[in-house]
Formats: sequence, structure tokens, C-alpha cells
Amino acid sequence: MRFSKMFIPTMREVPSEAEAISHKLMLRAGYVRQLAAGLYIFLPLGWRVLNRINKILKEEMEAIGAQEISMPILHPAEVWQKTGRWYEIKDEMFRLKDRTDRDMCLGMTHEEIVTWLASKEIRSYRQLPQIWYQIQTKLRDEARPKSGVLRTREFIMKDSYSFDTDEDGLEKNYKFHADAYHKIFKRCGLKFYQVESDPGMMGGATAHEFMASSPAGEDEIILCDMCGYAANVEVARSVSPAIKDLGWKYEEVHTPQKKTVKEVSEFLSIEPTYFIKSLLFIAAEGPVLVLIRGDQELHEKKLLRVIGQFRTALKEEVTSILGVEAGFIGPMGHKLRILADSILKEGTYITGANKADYHIKGVKPDIHFEAEWHDLHTAKEGDHCHKCNALIKTEKVIEIGNIFKLGTKYSVPLNAVFLDRDGQEKPMIMGSYGIGLSRIAAAAIEQNHDKDGIIWPKSIAPFDIEIIPININDDKTLEVMEILYEGLTKNGMDVLIDDRDERPGIKFKDADLIGIPVHIVLGEKNLKDNQMEIKDRRTKEIRKVSIENAVSEAIAFFQEI
Repeated sequence: MRFSKMFIPTMREVPSEAEAISHKLMLRAGYVRQLAAGLYIFLPLGWRVLNRINKILKEEMEAIGAQEISMPILHPAEVWQKTGRWYEIKDEMFRLKDRTDRDMCLGMTHEEIVTWLASKEIRSYRQLPQIWYQIQTKLRDEARPKSGVLRTREFIMKDSYSFDTDEDGLEKNYKFHADAYHKIFKRCGLKFYQVESDPGMMGGATAHEFMASSPAGEDEIILCDMCGYAANVEVARSVSPAIKDLGWKYEEVHTPQKKTVKEVSEFLSIEPTYFIKSLLFIAAEGPVLVLIRGDQELHEKKLLRVIGQFRTALKEEVTSILGVEAGFIGPMGHKLRILADSILKEGTYITGANKADYHIKGVKPDIHFEAEWHDLHTAKEGDHCHKCNALIKTEKVIEIGNIFKLGTKYSVPLNAVFLDRDGQEKPMIMGSYGIGLSRIAAAAIEQNHDKDGIIWPKSIAPFDIEIIPININDDKTLEVMEILYEGLTKNGMDVLIDDRDERPGIKFKDADLIGIPVHIVLGEKNLKDNQMEIKDRRTKEIRKVSIENAVSEAIAFFQEI
């Protein structure tokens, strides 16, 4: 492939709207262009990268027995209504009506559609297990598309689905996918973690995410280097540092106009760890009082799993339900459901006195209040691992894949059933497994770049080797260039020739920006000595080789890096 014939619109300036490194470099290097918020056009170089990722995905999916299908992007509402997700998913779903006024939606995922298919085609245990996969466009009406292709409204995903007769079969297919994902991401050259996660809108009992390390990541994970525990902060458990019980006596303390933990802590010169924050929420069942230690933050998704959908109580609701304004609430004497983070089980604390301008010092759990104990706080760096008690750390990450044990969440409402060996009708046991192709590309750039541009892992680079002739008007240069190109391509290398009549500096800058792993530089001086230079884009190592051995040396060099 020749540079002069390709559409590679590189840019010298950093686009003002770009924040993430991957976004900046994909725009500058001519891999993508933005059509509108969250909508991107993949240009020739970008599409070649996605096709290489696609090839890896297909190979590893088919290695575990998955069969490729293709499902429509446009879905009738009825199947989504049967599972309830038509009503549960809010603004993120693109909805429309066809010309007959029938409700439709654009697929943000395909659990309903693939389960409908299974319900129509699978009748017997003899037809199971099955793994079906597709590589298809998805659409999600993101409220705040950002960070380039990391958070978009239209994206390409590999999604696969397993159907089994029992939980043992699901466990086997779940492990097949986890192992395949490890192979895929390693082949794509990524540093990643498999972490425990929240099933969220997908449902099911168990889920894991695959996370690539990156400061641009919107997710945060908890890691323990001692025992290997890894979890999304949404579900991560941790043990907060214990506090010394100071044994205060139970007494009122005047705290005029001091409402927040920070304000009362500074006023009394007592650390926030000795305070209880009392937060009132309104759930479907009614008001719920939630207690968190003063130095911690409530994780709302953890609370959601305990009480279901909820909202923060309004100021007037706090007063009418608890008889006191927010800022002076304590857990004592209330006849409503109280949830408390488990760390509060031990110790003596300060909390609101249920009276304006006063707090209570010397409050003890199970003596002055009773509560249901749950893990409700947000795990953070400096906490201890709940498994081995070692210190944990946090890391920013990009989600690049996920796997879910769906069980019968979709098969029951959509009547995807089979007859077992005894002729009994049973629902299929399902799993769902996704990977974002463009997220792999973006994560690879986030992890592999320098001040000059992208440094692609060779497995997903748009080309393997770039030939850079310094002077395309020199006959010797052109002759060697063509011989080299033919020899490399015959040996299975994807090669780009920068055949533009441009200054060497421009060619070198573009080569570094685009990030093809190996550069071969053809300069007149070296060619006169029967030599050329091979350069490693990552390390900048340069090796001189003879013209006669250039093809074999370049291939060997590529295989070494």
C-alpha cells in the first residue's frame, strides 16, 4: 500500500476538543474523524486496526466452539417488554416508531434477540450447549459522550451468548470465555485485569469485567498485590482502618450552625473517623436511614442492591420524617429502617442529636441504636483487603470486556425452554460476553505512546512495516524500494510505502505519529554503501542491514520486537 494513494489526513495541532491521549492521537494521526458528539468515522488506518482486532476475536471465539451469526440492529419493542428492560432502561435507549406506529428500538445489546432466536429453534437437550457470537454495531444514547472512541453513542462490539442445560455447563462456558478473553487481550498487547463487577442492567448473579490500565479511564478498581483480589470499586469490599475506642460518656455537645462532618470535626478538634453520617433516602418501601463513618463515602450502587431504586430525601421530607433538619440527624430513637456500614459495629462515635445545633458524643452501636449491617462504603486506597488484610491500592482503568452469568433472567420471560433427558421442560441457562473493539484500540494507544505519537502493539497495527524512501526521485532508491516491498509482501508482511514527494522531516514525523512498529529508511548515502536502516518505533533502536539481506532481516526484526 502506498501513502500517496491512501487517505491519511494527519494533523500537526492537537484538537482543542480532545482530552484523552488516545482521542488526540487518533485524530492527529488520521485514524478517525468526529461527525457529531459520540459519533465517529473510522478512516482507512483506523478501520485496518479494527479489522486486525476483529481477526483476533474471531480466531479466539471459534477456538472455544463459538459460531458467528448476525442479528439486526433494529428491534421490535415486544421482546424488550417481555423481559422488562423496555421499562427499566431509561434515556440510554434509542426508541422510535415505524410507519405503522409500532414501537421499535436500536439495539444497545442483544440478549433479548438471541434468546428469542433460541426459543424458536432449540427444543431438546441434544441441541445444547450452544455458543453464538456476532461482531455488530450497538447504539446507546450517552448523556455525556467523551474521550473520543472510549465513550460513544455508536460502537462496535463482539457479543457472544452461551446456552446450557445446567449451571455446570454455564460454569464451563463462563471459564471458556474468561480464558479466551485473556488470550485476546494478551494478543492485542494490553496490560489488563479481570475484576469482580456489578451485573447492572444485564442482570444475573455473577459478572466480571476486563479492565485496561489508563489514567484516561472512567472506572476505578481496587487491587491487592498480596492475594490478587481485584474488583470494580462499585462492588469492591475493603476493611477501613480501625479506630481506637475513646470511651466517651454519652452527652450532648453544642455545635451551633455546624452541620457537616468537616465543620463539626474542626469545631470539636476531633478526627472525622469518629463521626457517623446519617443520610435519609426514600425507597419504594419508604424512608431508609443510612449510616456511614465520617471519613467514608456511601457507594450508591451498593445501597441500590440492598434497597432497590431510591432517591435522596428532600429537605422538607427530612424534617417531616425525622423531626430535625439535615445536619443534626442521629440514628437514635427513630422508628424506621436503618442500614449501617459494617465498620461502625465497633467503637464510640459522635453523631447528630436529632436537635438543631447539637450533636451527641459517646454513641455506641447496639446500645443507642440498632441497624442492619451491610458493606456500604466506597473502598479506597489505604483500606485493607477483606480477604488477606493487606493494604489495597486503586487504579484508573478502561473497561474493554465483560462476562455475565445470566442464568434464566432472559430464558424464562421469553420462554426459551428445552426438554431434558426425562422429557421435562426446563429454561436454558445463559451467559453473555462482550468486548468493545474501539475500546481495545483506544486502550492500546493509552498504554503505548510517546511524545511523538502512537506505538502500536504489532498484532493490531494497521501495517507491520513502513518503508520510508528519503528521495523518491532517485532511481536506486525506487528500485530498492520496489524489490523490498515485493519481498516483504510475498512473505506475508503488511507494508506501507511513504512514496510522497515530501521533506524527510515530514515523513519521519508522520511515521512516528502513525505508529507502525517497524520503519525501514532508504537513504541515498546508505544505499551507496549497499545498506539501509531498520528502526524499532518503540525503542528507537536502529540496525543497519545489507540490501541483499534486507527482507529476511526486516522480518526477523519484526518478529523480535
